[in-house]
Amino acid sequence: MSEIGSTVPRRQLGRYLRDLRTQTGMTIPEVAKLIQRSPSTLQRIEKGELPQKVRTVDIRELCNVLGADETMTAAITGLAEQANVKSWWHEYGTLIPKDFDVYMGLESAAEQLTSYSPDAVIGLLQHPDYARVLVRGVYPAGTPDEIEQRVHLKQRRQALITRKRQPARLNIVLGEASLRRVVGNRKIMSRQARHLADTSTLPNVSLLVLPFDAGIPMGDPLGLFTILNFGLSSRGEAVEPPVVYLENFTGDMYLEKQTDVDRYHEAHQAIRRAALDEKMSRDLFRQVAREFSA
Repeated sequence: MSEIGSTVPRRQLGRYLRDLRTQTGMTIPEVAKLIQRSPSTLQRIEKGELPQKVRTVDIRELCNVLGADETMTAAITGLAEQANVKSWWHEYGTLIPKDFDVYMGLESAAEQLTSYSPDAVIGLLQHPDYARVLVRGVYPAGTPDEIEQRVHLKQRRQALITRKRQPARLNIVLGEASLRRVVGNRKIMSRQARHLADTSTLPNVSLLVLPFDAGIPMGDPLGLFTILNFGLSSRGEAVEPPVVYLENFTGDMYLEKQTDVDRYHEAHQAIRRAALDEKMSRDLFRQVAREFSA
């Protein structure tokens, strides 16, 4: 795969188009004929491997043929316009609609997620009551039905680690502040802590806590980050290059340079070495649950 073809926008563009085509039941040759492009060209677009700049007119025509709605069309077109960027900054509301979750597409394709979250429990580990409080904070004007839909979506994402067939592996370190900071009320925090204890028993989940007294292992404070790996092919090659995801208030950063990925892996290893082990972390989850329920 070429360096240009491995960018996150290009890969996500292909992934969403492939999903849309699959939903219609059409084959690559059938769709290619409708947009007057070769099947090999469409196949390469779906794989994120097209070496030259993707033409916006082709993308719009693809969306039209595949029945994409207005939001999906805007998002896919926005991805096409950013498809040559190596380290990609996805700014909310610019080219891609704010409500279109680009990261979720990456997450659903990942085989392993390695993450550090110092201040809050990450979405894949959130109890519904905890998630509901956070969603209300982000969407204060949302109707009860809208809030519940968003909470339900968060819960559906957790099937990534609980499904019976090839569940993704989680390698997570939570800062102790994420356990102590009250989200909602004490009862909710107790439920969340018990949920963490239960989730930590899954064989594909490694869940540790970085306690307050461990200080700052890297010397500089680190915010939330996630490294996504997509597994190996039958030939032992990476299916897709790994990506570092950095979540920010006004937009998200996706890093693909191997030196960046390596640096975040090193940071995670340093944090893990300073964290409580799995048993001690599980004991702390249960202790915090008791404290909040008292």
